[in-house]
Amino acid sequence: MKDLFGQAIYDYHFNNTPENIFTETSISEEDEMEVSYLFREFNEMPIIEQKAITLSKGKILDIGCGAGSHSLELQNKLQLDVTAIDISKKAIATCIARGIKQTKVCGILDLNENTQYDTILLLMNGTGIFGTIKQISIYLNKLKRLLLPNGQILIDSSDIIYMFDEDEDGGKWIPGTNYYGELTFKLKYKNEVEEEFPWLYLDYNTLQNAAIANGFKCELVLEGEHYDYLAKLTL
Repeated sequence: MKDLFGQAIYDYHFNNTPENIFTETSISEEDEMEVSYLFREFNEMPIIEQKAITLSKGKILDIGCGAGSHSLELQNKLQLDVTAIDISKKAIATCIARGIKQTKVCGILDLNENTQYDTILLLMNGTGIFGTIKQISIYLNKLKRLLLPNGQILIDSSDIIYMFDEDEDGGKWIPGTNYYGELTFKLKYKNEVEEEFPWLYLDYNTLQNAAIANGFKCELVLEGEHYDYLAKLTL
């Protein structure tokens, strides 16, 4: 992987001639995103992210932290113990430069299970990290081992059924045989293209069923403004 997402974050923070990111999925055309969005303050965040931050407590793990905006809010404003992780070296370098005290270049599955957490955050379509439906159990069981007794996982996603066309009977026309939230994601930055990777959007019922099947309780905390939602998983 070229780590173009991390490079964009790094360039923006260090004013290294940053440019916008272009993203494309297997069901949508190319879309442009300003990197500045990843550096937003609390009052600029969607209500789902704000809710997740206000519900966070104890020792916190911020998975897929990106530029670290959630972790900074938790660390600096709420004075909480937070560790920010991301697979991107450039993103973590930026988080360190922004003042986040505890960081690690790491994916979920590679985390040491000797350290456990009261709150685990997976935000900005946190279910995307699972990749595919078949891998959900692998990730949920890893998260279970990282969770302290009475801990919580706060995770968001979107039901993207709205993106598909309706047929004559009013149902949705979904091509292929896979779950409709299984997408491939492609990213372009400064005329370089990242190798495409799987990215999973989950409707709430599917997440709830998977959570229960893997020993969790699942609660719908909040619905957003555009088919998105925040869920809480507990043991």
